[in-house]
Amino acid sequence: MPDNDNAMYSNPLEDVLDGTTLADISHAGGDFDNLAANEVPESNEELWQALRDSHNALFGRRRDYRTRRDRTQAVVDGFKLQMDAIADAYMDWSLKSRDGGMGMLPEVDPDEMVLNYLPLVVVDVFSSFDKLVPMLAADKFVASGLMNLGYVPCSPYGPRVAITIRALEVYRVTHLRCPRLGIQPYVRALCDIHGKVAFRTYLSTQFSIAFDVYLATLALVERRVQKALGRDTPDWRLKNACPPCMYKLEGEPQLLIPLLTTMDGNNSLRRFGQKARVEDEGGEESTTAFVSKARKDDREVPGDYYLSRSEVDKWAKEGLEDLMKGYTSDPEWVEEEDGCSERWSNMREEITSRALSLAKYGFAVIHHLIRVLGELGDGYDIGCKFKNMVNAHPVLGPFAREHRFRSLVGAFHGHAHNRRCQLCNLATYVEGVGLEDLEECESFFSKSNALAASTRYATTFHRRQAISTYMQHTDVFDTYQGLASLLASKYKRALEVKLGARTLRETMTRLGIPNAQTFVNWLAAEKEFLAGLQHEPLEETLQMEYYQKLVNLRAAEEKLVLVRNTVAIEDPGAQQYEQNAALTRRVETQRRQALELRDNVLVAVHELEARLEVTQRWEAGCEEWSAAAVMVSNRRYQRALDKLHGLVIARLFELTKCNMSGTGYKMRKHIAKALQARSRAIKTAIEQYNNAAAALEVPREPLSWEEVVDYTFLSDFDLLRFARTDIASEGWAQPAGREAMDQYFKLLRADEEIQRLNVEIPRLVTYMRDEEAFLERQEARILREDDGEALAHQVALYRMRQGRFNDAHRVRLLQLANLEGFSGSIEPGVPINKERLVGAAVGASLRARPVPESFDRASLGDGDEDDDETEADALDAAFIVLRVTEDPAQ
Repeated sequence: MPDNDNAMYSNPLEDVLDGTTLADISHAGGDFDNLAANEVPESNEELWQALRDSHNALFGRRRDYRTRRDRTQAVVDGFKLQMDAIADAYMDWSLKSRDGGMGMLPEVDPDEMVLNYLPLVVVDVFSSFDKLVPMLAADKFVASGLMNLGYVPCSPYGPRVAITIRALEVYRVTHLRCPRLGIQPYVRALCDIHGKVAFRTYLSTQFSIAFDVYLATLALVERRVQKALGRDTPDWRLKNACPPCMYKLEGEPQLLIPLLTTMDGNNSLRRFGQKARVEDEGGEESTTAFVSKARKDDREVPGDYYLSRSEVDKWAKEGLEDLMKGYTSDPEWVEEEDGCSERWSNMREEITSRALSLAKYGFAVIHHLIRVLGELGDGYDIGCKFKNMVNAHPVLGPFAREHRFRSLVGAFHGHAHNRRCQLCNLATYVEGVGLEDLEECESFFSKSNALAASTRYATTFHRRQAISTYMQHTDVFDTYQGLASLLASKYKRALEVKLGARTLRETMTRLGIPNAQTFVNWLAAEKEFLAGLQHEPLEETLQMEYYQKLVNLRAAEEKLVLVRNTVAIEDPGAQQYEQNAALTRRVETQRRQALELRDNVLVAVHELEARLEVTQRWEAGCEEWSAAAVMVSNRRYQRALDKLHGLVIARLFELTKCNMSGTGYKMRKHIAKALQARSRAIKTAIEQYNNAAAALEVPREPLSWEEVVDYTFLSDFDLLRFARTDIASEGWAQPAGREAMDQYFKLLRADEEIQRLNVEIPRLVTYMRDEEAFLERQEARILREDDGEALAHQVALYRMRQGRFNDAHRVRLLQLANLEGFSGSIEPGVPINKERLVGAAVGASLRARPVPESFDRASLGDGDEDDDETEADALDAAFIVLRVTEDPAQ
């Protein structure tokens, strides 16, 4: 038997290599060519197979089918399995750091068993250093062990670099306060501070991975806190987003529109998608098909700030067939004509189609809001058209009407809508809206657009994560912080508007207006007047067309006579024969064309005479001719007015954009050039308008450049238009009458605003009392549970995060209560929703709390605060009485 198993098998290659066997191959015979073509002679097949096997055994390489396109998903999957342990470790670290804060990293307990030490490069705020980090026996994973010591790893397995929590927290908070700051500038700054290594792109990638893990940990801890508080039910955040709006009390008056919202799109935060062209079977790149170049990443942004894709897509045009099943139209609903819908209908087909395809987002948002919040009014820059779109929808329409949904137009965008639309949808004329301008989206976008610089080229997940975390931070640290200040400023504004009541009474006396009902009648009369301007009667249209054809016929006949009388003068010289022939042909062509033009116009005249049943053709100077001439002049005047109207609209919006915060220098220069061109176009349009106005039977007053550029409401243009009835004597058509009418409706809205604020202020006061007491009870309950200290600490942080602003709220409301004209109450009430009263002692009384010594009234920063010491003492005394809560000890 051989010494090894391999000796049992003969290798014919060995005999060839040692020269004992002659290989029957030669290049002259073309054997190498056969080898290249994979054609091996049958006699040498065993030899060649042995040669391949030997070569593969010595030099073979395993084919690697892996790609780096899934590396992001691999990191995500690696951390996903460890997130619960990482969250536990973070809560333990946070508990250990509650006394010293983030200023110091916790040390390892000497009683802990250390298994080994992991060499790491630790990146901190002001330094980076090498460290042997101990891995404890109690750690489930390396990542959770590092988190327990205040480090966040940059890799799920075998990390070599970790970043301290405080370095990540500094960036998180700084980025939320200055959204333009991205990861790369922050990492560059760390490199500059540390002074050890130059910036490299991979450093930003490492920081981004650690930051994602940190944010995911915070989100998971937040979900645990919400679950412990019983606030993990669907849509809980939305139902409790605004205490003054949603924390309803027993016995409060019913508001006509219980809740007001605003909605708009924002293209400034769009993301540039990274796509590549798809190649066909022939290797040619397609011009229409694209595939995303983004790496696979299945992460979803935590929270409910985003609607799911499926919820949005079911409202798309493609999904309408499924929604139409079982649909029956509502015979009671009739589309309301406001004059703006025609503008949409007259848009180019591709623009209209795109607008309708994007309507699914508006439909999805409104359906979600109505389903969760019930009856509401929504401000939208195209609220007039959107209202009809919602009502015409087979599913959303009946649902919205059932819940009395109101679609309105904001005050700023309402300037670009015609007067008839304003009378129907502008907040000034809608009962129950108050003094709300419904333009909060613009102010929010002016701040959130700072995110665009850091999210423009981000991945889908990172863009949504940045927007979601920014909005979550804004809800607490900006919106909630400013609630009392907002309520107080709105109350003061309403009182200032009400001061105009005396001026209105004097104006009514001067104009001879008997009572306030006159303004309501004027509004109805103006609506009726503007409704008559929408469409020209068919008969008038035909008469104007007939008049224009008669004018064209007269001109064509005069031209025909002129051409017929034209005689071609020929030179009898033989050398001028070609020129004479060309001249004759030119004259004959002119005669033929003039005759055809006359005949075509005559045919059109005959058709119009048949439609109008004209037995005798109109002649210049007859009654019908003169009346039609006046109507044509009026139409030319209307066209000139429409052109001027549109140019002024564009000018107003460009001026607004030019002065908007966040508009770049190049964009400002571009807009400035457009404004210069627009100004020249407006001057030309004014000249055309004045010429058309002077050609009227009763000439209109010319417009000057100063008058046009000073227009604040574009609805003023509508009163320059013609109607079939004279409105010169109508009170609502006079400037003084219109100003008085607007002032009257503003006074009505101011009364509604005060009524709403008198409802919302006690809601906020009651919410602060109930929320503070509820969180304190829940914190004590969780603390009594086994291993509940870490979770109780997170509940305490949650309580302090929002409750830190309550003292400032109370002081501002006390100042408001001392304001002359205040008619509300700052006493807490009884909430309808008893969720926050769970665990409260039955019959618990209210006890006063002392003013906290750490509270500084000067930190409010209100420029209009009175520094009088007497008022300050009174506020201190009232503050002690107001700052009350449920006493858990009783």
